[in-house]
Amino acid sequence: MYESLKRFEQKYGHLKKLGFRINGLIMIDPKRKSHAIDVSRPLVFDSRLIPKKFEGLPIKSKIYGELPVEFSVDREKREYVWAPERFEKYVDRCAAEIKKVLNNPAMNRNDMLSALCFGNFEEHKVKYLQLIQQGKFAAYREN
Repeated sequence: MYESLKRFEQKYGHLKKLGFRINGLIMIDPKRKSHAIDVSRPLVFDSRLIPKKFEGLPIKSKIYGELPVEFSVDREKREYVWAPERFEKYVDRCAAEIKKVLNNPAMNRNDMLSALCFGNFEEHKVKYLQLIQQGKFAAYREN
């Protein structure tokens, strides 16, 4: 396991200059003794550069740092901080800045949404709608 973490650091360590952090191994299921590689990244980071799994270990990614106003939520109302509409508003407002930070002036809106939104924006939208149907979150409403 630690050897896998070392190889992960060798393969993806170059992303650290973009704000990527490799936090180490975490236990995700004590009964099964399952572990994952714990990483964190800033919101404006191309998450498509990070695999979902590495050598059989899942990658658990967190976003760190201050979030823009689009991601302000009222937890009491069960608002979902990562609602797709929040990403859309942020990308629409800050597209030029996002392209600059990601060093990719050719990015289109869909590329930026997928880059910021865990790798695949359309998949994220589907999962979000399922969470709403299950009653886990309230549907997004503009304040």
